[in-house]
Amino acid sequence: MISSDDLTLGRRPAGRTLMTADWLLAYHGEGHCLVPHGELVMENGNVIFAGRRFDGEVARKLDFGSALISPGLVDLDALSDIDTYVLVTDNQPGWAKGRIWPRSYVERGPYEMYSPEELAFQKRFSFGLSLLNGVTTAAPIASLYYRQWGETVAEFDAAADAAGDLGLRVFLSPAYRSGGMVLEAPGQILPMFDEGRGLAGLTDAIAFIERQHGRHGGLINGMLAPDRVETCTLDVLRRTMAAARDLDCRVRLHMAQGKLELDTMRQLHGVSGPQWMADHGLLSERLIAPHATYALPADLQHYADNGVSIAHSPLVSARMGSTLNSFAACRKLGINIGMATDTSPPDLLMNLLVGLIACRISEKASDAVLSKDLYDAATLGGAKALGRTDLGRLAPGAKADIAVFRLDDPYMTPTVDPITTLVLGGSGRVTQAVFVDGRLSMLDGKLAGFDIRAARERVQRQFEGLIAKYPDRSWQHPPVSEIFSPSYPILT
Repeated sequence: MISSDDLTLGRRPAGRTLMTADWLLAYHGEGHCLVPHGELVMENGNVIFAGRRFDGEVARKLDFGSALISPGLVDLDALSDIDTYVLVTDNQPGWAKGRIWPRSYVERGPYEMYSPEELAFQKRFSFGLSLLNGVTTAAPIASLYYRQWGETVAEFDAAADAAGDLGLRVFLSPAYRSGGMVLEAPGQILPMFDEGRGLAGLTDAIAFIERQHGRHGGLINGMLAPDRVETCTLDVLRRTMAAARDLDCRVRLHMAQGKLELDTMRQLHGVSGPQWMADHGLLSERLIAPHATYALPADLQHYADNGVSIAHSPLVSARMGSTLNSFAACRKLGINIGMATDTSPPDLLMNLLVGLIACRISEKASDAVLSKDLYDAATLGGAKALGRTDLGRLAPGAKADIAVFRLDDPYMTPTVDPITTLVLGGSGRVTQAVFVDGRLSMLDGKLAGFDIRAARERVQRQFEGLIAKYPDRSWQHPPVSEIFSPSYPILT
């Protein structure tokens, strides 16, 4: 056990700190390697040693015992929301359950369904959950369905402060769009556009990045986030990619993720989203594209040819009946894959297991993908997508972004290889400690200055308040009891 005398939440230990455990996942040569009873030394926010034995002087030694000292996980689509998508898992069709704005709601005037205080609070809560699950780098994502249009600078200023307070590395700016989908009648969903609002959102996002990038000791990083390919006009995307070059940042654009998107893109442009982007020279290594579950073979080849990274969220995709086709096939093409959650629970280890299963089913082969391939995606793949060689690995010169996972949890007994054990039987609940930039951000379920258990009650109340507003933006505005049915009849 690590005592409170050794470490203080929210602070970086002074001097050199040596950590050891039964296993260390160090970066050596061209990839990760397992070091039994290895030692990791960090100082001033950086790793200075990761290997078998450190011969130098240290200020303290921390022994985590039966655990794996790992690079922190990278979440390229980190839920920074109170997940509403879980509501439609068993309530279908989605268009009738508030997932698409009906024309009547648009004409009456969309409004913000959360207050500024609620938006700021849910970001802080979600960032805390990321840390509890071993995530040290997050690119936040939230739904725009219950927003007036896009995200606001004010909420992202608050998000940046929350990340700095909690000690989470983030890549972010307010999401924007130049269009949206409108439900005209059952089965009739059409796009509407207001390009001016999209351009204004891009301007706000650029200003946010110029002002916030590098704050909190480098924890705050810019990333442009146009919402979806089918809700963005060509001019907005052209200007987005040009701004990304000027700002030297990444762009995340949801693309090739569903049938509605594919049908809409063919209606608007005659081709798929990735093909449209390729036709206009807008694909590059700066682009991160969730989820690729509806990517055509030609789309995937465009990704490979242009260095586009896929943000793979297998849990949320599988819940709705789709998979990446396939993780193994994309890797063979040379596409970089990072991992993401994009739903509740924001458990990246759970996503590794679902990703492993989905790939093997898709390929109908038990050796199509291995546990280490998914773990690489959650560390090295995510870092590559963000253009950072100092993240996702534990090696001299890398950032001291570290997750410690317990291996003595009785629910995943027996322990075999630690990576296989974590992927096949682990969950974020086995995260013992998280360091970001050398600072202790989470220990034994506790965060610096934030009681996540007490906060959960407020989150639930906020969620229930949002559900009460669903009739406003659901087809024909039925009561909540008709929009969302319980799994079984409720005996009264």
